[in-house]
Amino acid sequence: MEQMLRDLDMAIGKEVLKLLPSKLGALPVVEKEDNVSGTGGYVGLYVDRHYGSDVKSGSVEIINNSPLINSLNMILSMPLVGGMMANENPKVVKVQGYKSILNKDVNTETGKTNYQLQIPMNNTLLTVKMDDSAEGEITGVANSLALAKIVQIAQ
Repeated sequence: MEQMLRDLDMAIGKEVLKLLPSKLGALPVVEKEDNVSGTGGYVGLYVDRHYGSDVKSGSVEIINNSPLINSLNMILSMPLVGGMMANENPKVVKVQGYKSILNKDVNTETGKTNYQLQIPMNNTLLTVKMDDSAEGEITGVANSLALAKIVQIAQ
């Protein structure tokens, strides 16, 4: 039974990969690094796709039944915390109607700004990471993803 659930997660993961873009902004996909797995248990589906090169990179990660979902949803549902985070790091942003958490990390050595955007959608967590980018770039990329279809397939 567990093997059957794992195989189902793998098949779903491959369908999700088809929905991901061939470019993340200007970064081309690195298909040889695609990672799709299914645990058949507590976590379930895991999809990871990388983009870019050694100079600049990004990724999209999708985890079904992620242990972080409840924590993120709790943070996002608290009006005081959401209001306090509006102009800070991390901050709450909306992506295609989903409340999301945007984390900014400035590398003091290189001066480059890296972003991570976590989008909890029902029981699925989608994370977009981009190195050496701008807030508008990562939110634009996230808004271009087929989130509704990904959620529908990943459930």
